[in-house]
Amino acid sequence: MVRTGSAKKKDASYISGRLVVARGYLKEARNSNAWADPGDIGNPSISAIINCAVAYADVMTTRYRGEINQGDHRAVVKLLRAALGKELPNRQEANLKVLLEQKDEVQYGSRLKTGDDAERALERLEEFVTWAEAQLMK
Repeated sequence: MVRTGSAKKKDASYISGRLVVARGYLKEARNSNAWADPGDIGNPSISAIINCAVAYADVMTTRYRGEINQGDHRAVVKLLRAALGKELPNRQEANLKVLLEQKDEVQYGSRLKTGDDAERALERLEEFVTWAEAQLMK
């Protein structure tokens, strides 16, 4: 059994509400990038992107394992792998990992990210979301 960190049990009713939240963060991330002025920092947009990725991961782990990650957001990657096994493409695991690795720096640090950083993060998120939505349709 894979060590996944601290997790909390959730039932199927959690999925629909968390999916609405995930889609809301996706809309916010898209709007933030679309409406950014030249020279704006990317931290707020990347923050929404990360929150969206976490919400989608929660939906997926609840659907396939009946639990969500608690605490360390980096552990959600392990939980998602444990939930999906080989059904989690390496590319999507990498997308999620790269996004989550930025969480502390973007949300709590003082280093400024650029609009280009936000665009690259949104591209990774869009790919992850496209994959996740396709999995949810199965």
